[in-house]
Amino acid sequence: MDISTIIGLALAFGFILMGILLGGELILFVDAPSGAIVIGGTLATLFSRYPLNIVFTIFTVLRKTLFNSVPESGEVITQFVQLSQIARKEGLLALERVQFEDPFLAKGINFCVDGAEGHQIEAIMTREIQYIKARHQAGNDMLKALEISAPAFGMIGTLVGLVNMLANMDDPKSIGPAMAVAILTTLYGAIIANVIAVPLKDKLAFYSSKELDLKSLMMEGVLGLKRGENPRMLEETLHTFLCPADREALKAAAG
Repeated sequence: MDISTIIGLALAFGFILMGILLGGELILFVDAPSGAIVIGGTLATLFSRYPLNIVFTIFTVLRKTLFNSVPESGEVITQFVQLSQIARKEGLLALERVQFEDPFLAKGINFCVDGAEGHQIEAIMTREIQYIKARHQAGNDMLKALEISAPAFGMIGTLVGLVNMLANMDDPKSIGPAMAVAILTTLYGAIIANVIAVPLKDKLAFYSSKELDLKSLMMEGVLGLKRGENPRMLEETLHTFLCPADREALKAAAG
C-alpha cells in the first residue's frame, strides 16, 4: 500500500473539513444538485471520451496509485546476479527450476531457456515495454480528463445556479438555494480536480516511470544472461540503472 498517497488524501480532505467546521456547519456545504452536476457530468465525459471497457479500467488505475507492488531495482539486480551465478555453474536450462513472481521477467527467462536468439528476445520484450507504456498512458489520460472536466462542470453548475437565481429574483426564498448551487459546484469541481485527479495522475506517472525503468533493467539482465556475462560484469551493467546513491547503498548492503 502506498502510505504517502493515503496520508496526502487524508490530510487534504482533513484540512478542508477543518476549515469548514471552524467557519460554519458542514451541512451548508452539502448540496445534491451541485454534486449531480459536477460528479455526474465529470463521469459522463469519461464515457464520451473512451470506449466502455476502457472507462471501467479507471478502478484499476486508482488501485495502482494506492496499492503499488513494483519491486525495488536493487532487489532485482541482486536476483540477476544470483541467476547469473546459477547459469554459469549449471547452464541456462537450470533457470527453468527458478520461480518468478513478475510475468515479464518470467517470460524473458523462458525465452533464454528455450534457446531464442538475443535479438528476438530484445524485440519481443521491447514491444512488451511499449505496450505497458501505452496502457499506463491511457490511465494517465483518464485522470487528466477528470482534471479538466471537473472544474468545467463546476463552472457549468455556477452558470446554472446564476440563471436560476436571476430568474427568481422576485422570490427571496429561491435565491439562497440557487446561489448555493452556483458556489458549491465550483468548490466541488476544484476539489475533484486538485485534491483527487491531479495528485493521483502525478503519482501514477511516477510509478509508471519507475515500472518502465524496471522493465528495461529486467530486459538488460535477461540479455546479459543470454550473452553469458559473468556475474560481476552483469552487476556493473545493471548498476547503470541506479542513481549513484542507490549504487553505493546496494554495494554496502552486499558487503
